Amino acid sequence: MNRALIIIPTLNEVENINAIIKAVFNVNADYHILIVDDNSTDGTIDIIKNLQKVHPNLYLEIRVNSRGLGKAYIHGFKWAINKDYDYILEMDADFSHNPKDLPRLIQACEQDGNDLAIGSRYINNKINVINWDFKRLMLSYFASKYVKFVTGIPVFDTTAGFICYRRKVLKTIDFSKIRFTGYAFQIEMKFKAWLHKFKIKEVSIIFTDRTKGTSKLDSSIISEAIFGVIRMKFKGLTKK
Repeated sequence: MNRALIIIPTLNEVENINAIIKAVFNVNADYHILIVDDNSTDGTIDIIKNLQKVHPNLYLEIRVNSRGLGKAYIHGFKWAINKDYDYILEMDADFSHNPKDLPRLIQACEQDGNDLAIGSRYINNKINVINWDFKRLMLSYFASKYVKFVTGIPVFDTTAGFICYRRKVLKTIDFSKIRFTGYAFQIEMKFKAWLHKFKIKEVSIIFTDRTKGTSKLDSSIISEAIFGVIRMKFKGLTKK
């Protein structure tokens, strides 16, 4: 198999980080993991450094002066491109994304010929989400439908954060023109890939809300996702 890198952004994930790293390597010991940490203060970094002693495929980048999911992923993307990985994946640290689904996302690109594989919660309007309250679920679901309607992008789960990219996709997208950092970052990346006519595939997954640690989702991130689409449309950010 060609080299695959799983990028996991972290901020104070001491309750999850040990388990998620071990779970990924249990799926495939040949995977490489890059943790992009936003200078956690709860011991997350110490756990990662201890695990690096027994896992040579585990890497750590600590960002001291910057915060934000999108910026963390772009940091990881640039690192992955420089290291010549063939497949670069996004995954959360809190087990909302099941590591056992990683091979399916990679297969959708490597064997099925797609450029971008999305772990989707909402394929064909079927909802596969566990442990979210009704308000949050409806907000996420209809936000994705709204984005699909406004932009025309043929993706059901536009805010999904469980993704496999072929290297060429990330080399093509100009990161300096990515404007958003939260959920809208995920929308913008998918939209840019679609504008470049890359082949996109949604792979059905079951999303399970975190049971440990604290969610980083807040109202400002949700607002960015909803209103960011309008700004993308009317301020020229839809350009490649």
